[in-house]
Amino acid sequence: MPQSSDPVVSVVIPCHDYARYLPDAVSSVLAQTFEDWELVVVDDGSTDDTAEVTEGLIAQHPDRRIRLLRQANAGVSAARNTGIAAAAGRYILPLDADDMIAPTMLEKTVAVLDSEPEVAIASTDVFTFTDDDLPPQVMPLPAYSRKLLLQRLIMFYCSLYRREAWQTVGGYDENMRAGEDWDFWIGCAEHGFDAYHIHEPLFGARNKDTGLHLEAAENDLAIRARIVANHPELFKPITRGWAHAVLSQDAEACLRDENVPDDILTRATEMDQFLGAVMALQRTTRVQYYHIRRLEKALAAHGATATPPSRGREETPTASAV
Repeated sequence: MPQSSDPVVSVVIPCHDYARYLPDAVSSVLAQTFEDWELVVVDDGSTDDTAEVTEGLIAQHPDRRIRLLRQANAGVSAARNTGIAAAAGRYILPLDADDMIAPTMLEKTVAVLDSEPEVAIASTDVFTFTDDDLPPQVMPLPAYSRKLLLQRLIMFYCSLYRREAWQTVGGYDENMRAGEDWDFWIGCAEHGFDAYHIHEPLFGARNKDTGLHLEAAENDLAIRARIVANHPELFKPITRGWAHAVLSQDAEACLRDENVPDDILTRATEMDQFLGAVMALQRTTRVQYYHIRRLEKALAAHGATATPPSRGREETPTASAV
């Protein structure tokens, strides 16, 4: 029977045309060692069977607090805001439909927020995985630093935080298609909310060739301009002027390196180097893995077709005298 009291954690999963991945995300929540949670799936105007898949999962687990909300397609920020507004937990964990969390994710992040009242956000390291059987790759992240957060994204979207942080910031910026999580974390820092980083890979990001993370990487400077405009007090006047020009004038010209303020360009370069190193590591690992698999298959095929070694030449039988 569903519990009547409010849950400690609300896990909010926006889903737009990712029904094929949704069962994995939900299964990772069901596997949590910390069980006082609810799960809110927001069908963000999907054209696939997201609603039917969610209803099937609800029917399979009638003893768990899982519910479905549906809305016209409005983007991930709006879908998260819809789910969080309807959620009852005092702690919020955003989780995208194509990602997963490790079994102890909630247990360990809740412990931080329960024991450290001055901490509002608990983030973790990340492991990336693919749709094939490539071994997961761990991506360690630095300890939380407000200064470093202004330079590059050091916290992934899937971090546990107090509901009041979302309320104070005003939720996710629904005008941002990508980079909304970075903008939200900066908003939290701007309002004095502190964070703590757990150096364990408890969040699993599905590594695909498409997705909003790639769009964010490709549009890094434009995203930075929006963040500067949203939090002007955190940046220099020249940087605020540049951001205003990007958003209101000739964006293409303003985004050329010679027109980008030094502090933004330096930070963007650091982000490029960071993402480049991560992607290079993933590519190298994938190439090595598939090379090994090809060698294993070739050896197996060779072994199956090889002639067994001879035990020696048999003598021709001869008739013996009686």
